[in-house]
Amino acid sequence: MKTVEQPCQLKRCGDKEYFCNFELALQIIGGKWKPLILFKLHKNGVLRFGELRRTMPKITQKMLTQQLRELEHDSMVHRQVYAQVPPKVEYSLTEVGRSFIPILEGMCDWGKLYEERFGSSAAEEQHEELEHLALA
Repeated sequence: MKTVEQPCQLKRCGDKEYFCNFELALQIIGGKWKPLILFKLHKNGVLRFGELRRTMPKITQKMLTQQLRELEHDSMVHRQVYAQVPPKVEYSLTEVGRSFIPILEGMCDWGKLYEERFGSSAAEEQHEELEHLALA
């Protein structure tokens, strides 16, 4: 008989409530944009807001602002404001943010493997094979 994991007790870490550490991690880095923001900062180093946004053409300004604020709040991203006119703001990974890079790189590697197996060329080959079978 299969053993079912017992539910965890409710925990708190800062302003986050969670039942297991995986849930906590998802609260910090979950969603469509946060992992991508972290990966772009890792690959490009220190970036200004506009530079970061140009690396992610599908994100809106409002969403990027919101995600950066949350990542900063969770100590994943550092926001450096320079007292000059016009204002200059740069974003970079913190030590905590950098500690997540091996996981992001693993996800990137997995994405490459998935693409090799199911990417556009594989999908086209499967489609052609199905058409060939239908004609036979």
